[in-house]
Amino acid sequence: MTRYPFLSHHGATRGVTGSCHQLHLDDYSSLLVDCGLEQGVDAPSQVDGQHVAFDVQGIAALIVTHVHLDHVGRIPALLAAGFRGPILCSEPSARLLPLVLEDAYRLGISSEPAQVARYIEHIQQLIVPLAFGQWHSLVERETVKCRIRLQRAGHLLGSAYVECDVEDIGSGSDTRIVFSGDLGAPCNPLLRSVQPPERADILVLESTYGDRLHADRSQRQQRLEAAIDRALADQGTIMIPAFSLGRTQELLYEIEDILYRKALLKEEEGSPEVDPLQAIDWSQLPIILDSPLAHRITQAYRDLREYWNDEARQRLSQGRAPLGFRQLISIDTHARHQQVVNYLKSTGRPAIVIAGNGMCSGGRIVNYLKAMLGDPRHEVVFVGHQVKGTPGAVIQATQGAGGFVKIDLDAQMYEVRAKVITLEGYSGHADQVGLVGFALGMGQPPGEVVLVHGEEAAKRGLAVALQRRYAQEGLEVKVTIPGGG
Repeated sequence: MTRYPFLSHHGATRGVTGSCHQLHLDDYSSLLVDCGLEQGVDAPSQVDGQHVAFDVQGIAALIVTHVHLDHVGRIPALLAAGFRGPILCSEPSARLLPLVLEDAYRLGISSEPAQVARYIEHIQQLIVPLAFGQWHSLVERETVKCRIRLQRAGHLLGSAYVECDVEDIGSGSDTRIVFSGDLGAPCNPLLRSVQPPERADILVLESTYGDRLHADRSQRQQRLEAAIDRALADQGTIMIPAFSLGRTQELLYEIEDILYRKALLKEEEGSPEVDPLQAIDWSQLPIILDSPLAHRITQAYRDLREYWNDEARQRLSQGRAPLGFRQLISIDTHARHQQVVNYLKSTGRPAIVIAGNGMCSGGRIVNYLKAMLGDPRHEVVFVGHQVKGTPGAVIQATQGAGGFVKIDLDAQMYEVRAKVITLEGYSGHADQVGLVGFALGMGQPPGEVVLVHGEEAAKRGLAVALQRRYAQEGLEVKVTIPGGG
């Protein structure tokens, strides 16, 4: 006899992508939490990624923790398989999800306008936005009831962890299952901090950085400022490869703060002896956002300011525009993009360019790299992990290397003479301390912790850390690592 509720996993068990977890409630009904693409060198092909290998019958709803593609990229496949239920997510995610899925649809399926429009209209009809912190009744059957609640996860705007309360009508027993989604690192400049759930009988926990600790985040803005100072002195362009959602908005927020403080310093100067760096006019430094998707997402972030943390909203009350300041220039068309590339290559005017994609494996950043990697005036600044084998990882590996280094970009070799640096502290994920703190922060320990969304070493490292900490508290908690795909 099958014992309910139980879990099955359709992704994020072999690595850090493809999150897709099914909570079976009884013989006839279940919930799906996330439906993401597997990404990276070991992922299925793009065509394979458009299919789901599980039965969608009886899935009452899809619950989306956040809108990164490794959590939502298989939604087209889910719809193609016949799913017609609601897509439940937080209110900010409801605004961001159509933007992300439209971009992915254009790149991976079809860019024909009418087809894209029909697809996005269908997605919007299915989306049901839920407020944070409020219970929502989802399934009410003769044998089982299920309600869910979304809580802030601090990973990006709208990200949530999911609490599911499942009541067995016959026995009267109640089981609470918590899906962490992706948990954010502390001190995110825009987002409110994660608060652990009050309890969980089963905790499905991500483990991306389960075996690692992050670098100190408190100095990251100072390091970014120093990199900009250096580029200004060299009359060069800073090229920052960054993904459109989350990382880009954090960077803009911190750059605005640097510009704001530089303006205050300039007002206070009044001394005839001026340091050469201070003589550079920061007020004329263009901040170029060269990504149509990042521009649309940044606009959505601005509109969703009520979900920012107190410090970020305080800046708005001071008349500042953290994500829409005067020196921010957004590039839309490809023709305009090429003009900007040529202008920065041929002139000595300093600039900061934020462009996708984050791994330098495609997108507009590649044209900037082709144009400027060979000039030591310029600088490539990495603010995120570069996956092994990507052009970004190859460029990053040249950091501090002297002599003759070349990289292959679009089947042509380019010399790397630009400066290359990596700024630590920009990870959007909780590290081992954060993950353990989330699991131990409940009023009572979970009966079982299920580790997903991590490489094997990360999951095993986190399992050891959890068991050690629970043992220190005099507790014994079952920690499992599911196998399969």
